[in-house]
Amino acid sequence: MEQLLLTLGFGNTVVAQKVVAILSPNSSPMKRVKDEAKQEKRLLDVTHGRKTRAVIITESNHVILSSIQFETLSSRFESLMTREKE
Repeated sequence: MEQLLLTLGFGNTVVAQKVVAILSPNSSPMKRVKDEAKQEKRLLDVTHGRKTRAVIITESNHVILSSIQFETLSSRFESLMTREKE
């Protein structure tokens, strides 16, 4: 089975099949999720110092912060998953 990579920006990718959720970072629950992940060393920040615009949660329970817009990542993800089904 071919692994499809979701581009998160700045040369960072994640295996699309391992993504559980792509979420907006602005809600209080997301802030709590980020804080808990950081405390448990499960947080990956790939924003390169820019504003966090999307939070990706993987099946290994890692939390990835990206500076790519939530809508853009969701669209890329959906496109990859559609291609996988073909």
